[in-house]
Amino acid sequence: MFGIVRPCTHRLTDGLKTEWMAHLCGLCLALRADHGQFARIVTNYDGLIVSVLTEAQTGVTEAGRRTAGPCALRAMRTAPVARGEGARLAAAVSLVLASAKVRDHVADRDGLLARRPVAAAARRVARSWDRAGARTGRNLGFDTAVLVDAVDRQTGIEALAGPGTSLLAVTEPTETATAAAFAHTAVLAGRPGNAAPLAEAGRLFGRLAHLLDAVEDQAADAETGAWNPLTTTGTSRAEARRLADDALHGIRLALKDAEFADGRLVHVLLAHELRTSVDRAFGTTGCSHGAGGVQAAHGPVPGNPYGEQPPGPYGAQNPYGAQNPYGSQNPYGGGNPYGGGGSPYGGGGNPYGGGPMGPGGPGGPGGPGGPGGLPPQFGGGAPQAPKPRGFLAGCAMFTWLFCTCQICCAKKYEGPWSRKKREGCCRDCDCGDGGCGGCDGCDCCCPCDGC
Repeated sequence: MFGIVRPCTHRLTDGLKTEWMAHLCGLCLALRADHGQFARIVTNYDGLIVSVLTEAQTGVTEAGRRTAGPCALRAMRTAPVARGEGARLAAAVSLVLASAKVRDHVADRDGLLARRPVAAAARRVARSWDRAGARTGRNLGFDTAVLVDAVDRQTGIEALAGPGTSLLAVTEPTETATAAAFAHTAVLAGRPGNAAPLAEAGRLFGRLAHLLDAVEDQAADAETGAWNPLTTTGTSRAEARRLADDALHGIRLALKDAEFADGRLVHVLLAHELRTSVDRAFGTTGCSHGAGGVQAAHGPVPGNPYGEQPPGPYGAQNPYGAQNPYGSQNPYGGGNPYGGGGSPYGGGGNPYGGGPMGPGGPGGPGGPGGPGGLPPQFGGGAPQAPKPRGFLAGCAMFTWLFCTCQICCAKKYEGPWSRKKREGCCRDCDCGDGGCGGCDGCDCCCPCDGC
């Protein structure tokens, strides 16, 4: 699964969790019904929002649900799933955008796609997804050419971008594509008045998707030399966060202008869970405008021995600042009861070297109980990274992780090919906050409403 809106099901009320799973499974089954089993691989969290928006405008109907058979991803249980035009539109959009992603990876010669036979096979798959998505789109009155055109323009814009280029010029094709998909849900639902506000919400959602992808990949792109919009345009992370916060606020305003038969799930996903996605990408827990925002918004705090942390009870008035009781008058010398000088555990008087946690000391590097204190054959020395798996073994492990839901729900799991430690999509679950899942008529309690 991929996508920026990845809600932890613990933060959803039981009713909203059932609805969210109904749309996720509905998208997967719509892909299978219209395009075959292999097409289910493009199921993603963001695509199902198209299905959610359609049903939010029409309301849940008996014809819009069916009971699906047992599935390994549902622990072999049956479940009600969404069906109808919303799920099919979500499938068409997911196919076309996945096709564009594959072509982009082929052009960048990423991984196995650098090999000609694999790249040729990938191109054939991408072309078949393009045709399949266009066929379903035509049946629904949606021209997928706007999506294909946006993807084609993206390549040219990236080639011309450089230092000083506006980041919004780079995100424009993605904005245009998502705006068209969101707006067409109003057509399917028979609410033409919603087309304009939903197009605006889609445009800003596309901007966020592009921004968050750039933020999350920036370090890896720098290591591999891959193209990244933030690095290429010289946009700082602080500016990217400002644009993300503005987009969040704009999405909430646009949703308030649209009319929904039942907009609870839309509100939770696009107001609350989308903010969680932004915080996750930037490694923060709140808006950069607020008092408890990112560290960069505050800078270093004078007198704080714990480094550049946000203001708190131990900020500028830190009781252990200038009047440190272990300062120069420390009876154990050197300012540290475990340091050098006259300390009974320091300097020359210490049989273990530079202090109990220092080099050679108990618990320190090379000392008893510390790292490197034992020969390699007994577990000492630097830990050895596991060897990566081969292609086939990695595919088998990916299938196991996917079918057992570990990629989504595990706190930690081992990457199928790299064997590096990964975190599941629900790793930031805060099960105590309820996720505002039950906030009927909520005027949006997010901290940035007044920014």
